[in-house]
Amino acid sequence: MYRIRFHGRGGQGMKTGSRILGTAFFLSGFEVQDAPRYGAERRGAPIFAYVRASKSVIQERGIIRRPDLVLVADETLVAISAAGVLSGVAENTVLLISSGEKPELWRERLNFPGLVLTLPAATGVADLLEIKLIGAACAGAAGRLVGVIPKDALAQAIQDELAPLGEAVLARNLEHALTAYDKLADHTGCVREGKDTPAEEYEKPPWVDLPFDEAGTSAPDIFTPATSAQVPTGLWRTVRPVIDYAHCHRCAWICSTLCPDSTISVNAEGYPQIDYEHCKGCLICMANCPSHAIRAVPEHEAAAVTVAGGRS
Repeated sequence: MYRIRFHGRGGQGMKTGSRILGTAFFLSGFEVQDAPRYGAERRGAPIFAYVRASKSVIQERGIIRRPDLVLVADETLVAISAAGVLSGVAENTVLLISSGEKPELWRERLNFPGLVLTLPAATGVADLLEIKLIGAACAGAAGRLVGVIPKDALAQAIQDELAPLGEAVLARNLEHALTAYDKLADHTGCVREGKDTPAEEYEKPPWVDLPFDEAGTSAPDIFTPATSAQVPTGLWRTVRPVIDYAHCHRCAWICSTLCPDSTISVNAEGYPQIDYEHCKGCLICMANCPSHAIRAVPEHEAAAVTVAGGRS
């Protein structure tokens, strides 16, 4: 059985990539499972998806703990332990990272026991929303590395999954997937099917017991980052909400109440202020601001943004 994990961030097309690969496996005569796994976080948060493929009935369920292939769409996730990129890897695992760095450098950095490959990030992507093309590129790369998916099956899978989105979207994803497929021709078939996991070796997951909190602690209106206080979850953000105080009506009870992570507080002047250490960039505040005083700024441009009143 092939066990494959996609790792990326919300908005990078990991769910799409896993569906394309799953469909390509199915068109190649395999039984397939494919599914994404993520919580309530939003764009920019770590996400992974998995694909299982076998010529026989698949009895396994749940997440993949011993992958044969790990595909990483965002190299910054490798350093985040909570993302679990290297969880369960072994000598037979192939690691593919979307990165401009050489594979030898990554293998040395990670002390990785198996084969490390790199795939340069998609070029010509000016719009941040088009980062989802990386998912199709990862699916194309995986199709080549397993060596059992013909090129026409990959192309048909992309057609089946993305045709409803229009010809332009279909053409761009097809281009990136087939380019990745061709670039890795020298490594065709390097990913081998992993062995079945015997039931007698099953280990229970390391569950964490959480004590029941008093009502005063667990009430719905929590105005602190709480468990996120020690984790700079603002690093997940790809787009930053920026307040234009010249248009702000100081109705901070709206944006501060609706913020799912309680990262908006009120200063002494009655204006809302955003804790960018923990803001994940979900943009709920922007969508609900009645005076349209909040706008979205790409994170790489945010440092150059100056907002009226000297606030940023």
